[in-house]
Amino acid sequence: MNADEQNRLKKLLQEALPLTANDEPERDLWPAVLQRLDAEPPAPGFNWAWFDGALAAGLVGAVALFPAWIPVALYYL
Repeated sequence: MNADEQNRLKKLLQEALPLTANDEPERDLWPAVLQRLDAEPPAPGFNWAWFDGALAAGLVGAVALFPAWIPVALYYL
């Protein structure tokens, strides 16, 4: 790579990645990390999202309609 190619590549990189005005983070994240570590964990329980329930219902419905898919479903579980 000659000097012209290096200068062209340097110019392209400077255009693609402009300098930021503030190199420092906007706020200190360490206090938030400590607060999260000190917080009590959520109580254990049965916490499914609606999408998880929909997937489980879809799997049960598919197996009820197409019993030959049971080995396939077991393979992917």
